[in-house]
Amino acid sequence: MNSTATLASSADASHARLVPLRQDASVIGLVGLAHASSHFAHLLLPPLFPVFMQEFGLSYAQLGLLMSLFFVVSGLGQASAGFVVDRFGARPVLFASFICFMGACLVASGANGYGGLMAVALLAGLGNASFHPVDFTILNQRVSAPRLGHAFSAHGLTGNLGWALAPAFLAGLGALVGWRSAYLAAALMYALILTVLVLQRDKLRTETLVRAPDAPKGGDLAFLKLPVVWWCFGFFLLSTMTLAVVQSFSASILKALHGVSFEAATMTLTAYMLCGAVGMFTGGFVAARRPQHSDRVVALCMGAGALLLALCATGLLGGPGTMAVLAATGFAVGIGGPSRDMMIKKATPKGATGRVYGMVYSGLDTGFAISPLLFGLFMDRGWYGATLLGAALVLLLSVGAALGVGRRTRGT
Repeated sequence: MNSTATLASSADASHARLVPLRQDASVIGLVGLAHASSHFAHLLLPPLFPVFMQEFGLSYAQLGLLMSLFFVVSGLGQASAGFVVDRFGARPVLFASFICFMGACLVASGANGYGGLMAVALLAGLGNASFHPVDFTILNQRVSAPRLGHAFSAHGLTGNLGWALAPAFLAGLGALVGWRSAYLAAALMYALILTVLVLQRDKLRTETLVRAPDAPKGGDLAFLKLPVVWWCFGFFLLSTMTLAVVQSFSASILKALHGVSFEAATMTLTAYMLCGAVGMFTGGFVAARRPQHSDRVVALCMGAGALLLALCATGLLGGPGTMAVLAATGFAVGIGGPSRDMMIKKATPKGATGRVYGMVYSGLDTGFAISPLLFGLFMDRGWYGATLLGAALVLLLSVGAALGVGRRTRGT
């Protein structure tokens, strides 16, 4: 290690000692709780797709359109939310999102057809729009630099836990008390979490962007001219298309290909998310120790996930084997999560955190919007193995996007 790197490392370590661990942990915990809530909202509808198909007579393509609506609204809102967060702060935007989530759950509890479900998707998508600009603005401003790798790990881990909880919560509680009551319980859960965040609001305060009177017009949009931002956007779009297939259709694929029960298939999705959370935890240590190679870590993890998913597509593993390998795919992809966020941080100009994360993570929403529509058509034609194989190929393409980001941020 050269002398400059040694001095930088020493300075980071000294700064970490000056900031109490409890202070950083409180911020990370609150942001993680909020992030888990947003990921829970991603799956407000998919776990109950089989119920909606039976009760309202819907097709896979119609159900896929619901998720496309959610993520179109979220993606458009997320790109805009970054500007709002930079200008007015993260905290008020965060609180408004929780109000949207509560509204979505209440509407879902009284839905009587496809129109009601579309309203749920719209409200939940609007609530989801602000989370990545909000979360990463708070983390980058309030957490000490040497702990950021672990902060990103906790952020990704809690998101996966939110995904893991949603199917178990909605399908499990729905089986006991009915799906309408399950949505009422979800609304109460959001109200309780919002209460905690309001009581701890001092830990969520962020500095806002102060625009100089003589600043040139269009300065807020200058980051859009950076090619690396669009490479990041492309990475999120491609990698998320694969995740959308797993979330929306894995239960139906397992049931169709291997005769797996609905309950077992739903628990496989939960296992995928839990394994992803364990991977995120492990990946936090990798990101902290190898921040300069974040793009290569991401590429390796996405490549491994693509190979495992392709193996599932062959149908050679049988039901139990496919479920186990699908869960392992979550672990492989999860390890790359914290390094992915570190990769984006290196591509972000100073003072533009909300805007860059808003634009880049709108690629996530775009992927979620496109994928259910495209692969929903595959599912309606009975191309179950091809759906998994297509998801694997798209994930493999994201490897090239990650390496493209790395080439443009090397040495940053």
